[in-house]
This record gives sequence, C-alpha cells and structure tokens, in this order.
Amino acid sequence: MRRKFSVRDIAVQAGLSEATVDRVLHERPGVRAATVEQVRRAVEDLERQRSQVRLTGRTVMFDVVMAAPRRFADAVRRALEVELPSLHPATVRARFHTSAGAGGDWVAAELERVLRTGSNGVVLQSPDLPVVREAVDALDRARVPVVTLASDLPGSSRRGYVGADNRGAGATAAYLLTQWVPDPTETVLVVRSLQPQDSERERWRGFEAALAQLEGSVRPVVDVVDDDRDPLVLEDAVARVLAGRPELRAVYSMCAGAGGNAAVVRAFERARTRPVAFVAHDLDGENADLLRHGELSAVLHHDLRSDCRHACRMLLQAPYTRSELVGRASPIQIVTPFNVPLDA
Repeated sequence: MRRKFSVRDIAVQAGLSEATVDRVLHERPGVRAATVEQVRRAVEDLERQRSQVRLTGRTVMFDVVMAAPRRFADAVRRALEVELPSLHPATVRARFHTSAGAGGDWVAAELERVLRTGSNGVVLQSPDLPVVREAVDALDRARVPVVTLASDLPGSSRRGYVGADNRGAGATAAYLLTQWVPDPTETVLVVRSLQPQDSERERWRGFEAALAQLEGSVRPVVDVVDDDRDPLVLEDAVARVLAGRPELRAVYSMCAGAGGNAAVVRAFERARTRPVAFVAHDLDGENADLLRHGELSAVLHHDLRSDCRHACRMLLQAPYTRSELVGRASPIQIVTPFNVPLDA
C-alpha cells in the first residue's frame, strides 16, 4: 500500500489507532484482513478528499452511516465529496460506513463504533427501529449530533432531517401512473424494500392518498420485495406475479437497489410484455440508461448535492445550539427520456 498520506491522517480516516495503521502499511503479521481493508478504504477516501487533507487548521470529521442500496450510497458519497470543499472556512472530511440490505443491528453497531472512535457529527440513513434510536440517543448524550438524510427517525434525538419530500414524491408517482394507465381497476406492481425505511412509508402514504383523491378509491396493488443483494431474486418474484397477471401494465419502484429496476424490465421481457408506465426513484447512471432506452417512463429525482451540503452545514451549526436544527424537504424533479441530463 503506497504511502501518500501521514499515518495520523490515515488513522483518523479509518477510525483506527496509529499503531494499527503502521502495522498495516508495513505489512506486519497478525493484522486481520478486515482491518487491512479498512485502511485501504480510508486511503481511497483520502485520495478523493485530497484537497481537504492539504488544508491546514483544525479538521472536522463527519461519519456517514447508511443502510441503503449500493447505488444510492455511492451517489451520496459522490455528492458529499463534491460538496466538501464548499464548506470553507471549515476543513471537513468524511468517513463512510455503508451496507446494502443491512438491518438495525448493523446500523447500531456502526453508530456505537463511531461513538467509541469519536466524531464531530453523523449523517444517517437507517430503518426506523428501536435499536437505532437507542444508538442515536447515546450519540446525542455524548454531544455527537446526528442529522438524518433521505429517511427520517421522527421522535428520536436526531438534530434534524434533510432529504426529499417523500410524501410528495409518492403522490407524484400516483399522478403520473393515473395519467398513463387511467383505468382505476388496473393493478399496480409496487417494488418495496426488505427493510422498509421512513422514506418508503412516506412515499406509500403519499401514493395511497393521491390515488384516493384522484380516483375516489385505492387501486389494487401487488407487492414484490427487493432484498438489495441479488437482482435475480427480484426478477423471479416479478416473473411469478406476471405469470398470474399477464395484463399488468403499471409499475412503481419505491426503493429498488442496484440492478433492481433492470431486473423488473427483464421479468417483463420474460413474460413477452412491457409496462405502459414504470416510475422509479433516483437518477443514477443505471436509471439514466434505462430512461434513455425507454425502459423507464419517469424517474423522481432530487438534488443530492444540495441535501449533502445542507446536512453538513447543520452539523457544523449543531455545537452552538441544543434546539432542533431546521431541515428542509427537497423538491421533486420529474425526469423523462426526453430531459435526462447529459452528465447522468
């Protein structure tokens, strides 16, 4: 492992002791493979945040803990690292702890590790579970502020929330589907996550309420679950639904992980049909490609860079007040095959 940064910088980034990092860098025996990987990831983070490392003065370290699909976690990482240099005069660096399909126990363990290691603040996306709330409360008691991103923990000790207007996003999905598939008796296929988060629940509430308002009743819905690990599992689940409902034409993907929406498309191809309307969330590279090829009808998107910048500024403000920090819900953008950004 090439030496590009000081042992101290790598140790802070990895959340390890300088002695442990020194042992890894000099390839001494007795170091666990997981620790070596932790140091390698820390060096990669430092490389991407190189402009921040070169700055002098006190460094503020934030931890980003996400139990989220890989494609969304990667999008947050890219957005946050682009925004870090804009946070001057503060020198802010970030450590990332992400896992696709992880449950509350994993999140709580990562938050406890952050508490032991020390941090100036946490950006958190997690299922809303008691074990997570307890870990957030412990951080708050230790004066480590937590801001939730994309999915909230209402009623917890978190200091604020930043993310999309999820209820409005669900309502927008309902509106679009009713325009493309106006028959209120037609079933909607809804893709949900294995570990539902507050964001998903809010999307569903908005979706259900808008359908009732627009049509006077709630359409029949059939659910399939994406476990975020193997897209083939989702593909087979959708294929089984289509075998019994070949007339199904409307899809709302609330949460699909990496490869999930493409898996839904493949399932329709296996059934030798295709949806008239397919609405999804988050404009990453995968969904942008599906849009360009006409496989998705619309993607509901919001500005992650703005969310990440606002979350960091809330954490920088946190030491100066004990009141709840004022967050904001990002407006939803509707992206179709005809207005996909060139850089998506």
